[in-house]
Amino acid sequence: MASDKELSDFLVSVEKRAFKRSLYHVRNEDAALDIVQDSMMKLVEHYADKPAQELPMLFQRILSNTTLDWFRRQKTRNALFSNYNDFGDSDESESFDFLEVTSLDEVTQFTESAQELFSRTETVHEIELEIQNLPGRQREAFLLRYWEELDVAETAAAMGCSEGSVKTHCSRAIQALHKALIAKGFKP
Repeated sequence: MASDKELSDFLVSVEKRAFKRSLYHVRNEDAALDIVQDSMMKLVEHYADKPAQELPMLFQRILSNTTLDWFRRQKTRNALFSNYNDFGDSDESESFDFLEVTSLDEVTQFTESAQELFSRTETVHEIELEIQNLPGRQREAFLLRYWEELDVAETAAAMGCSEGSVKTHCSRAIQALHKALIAKGFKP
């Protein structure tokens, strides 16, 4: 059984990555924050008695299910109600820096020029845009495998699919990202 400290430390360690992952999926900061908070509450309410080593997999599965539930609610809401503002142009721009690329370590602060920082920031921004353009299951597999660093079996369990499906989704995601980034002028 995980102690209160272990549970708290685990939640602190995953909150930023979980938020970014949710934000990639739903593309709405408020919704992403709600999803992560709901997932954390579900983990604490229903699985606090589990061993600490089981928490990462449980949380990833809960986060995936909570995200799917959000999409289902959105689909139902959109089918029942029509918001006239949805038909107009949105001049809302996202200012959230997903990977916090502007935070530099002490060595980089003194060695990296403004041009290098700008170039690095733009590169990360282009990669983020391409990740957001991936189909949902490919994006989920890619983020779980390479962002959350889960192995194939853990990713399959979190996504509720076979290990072969995870490998296929990851392979297709990597191919799509490679092709899109090459088309934008990035070199392998």
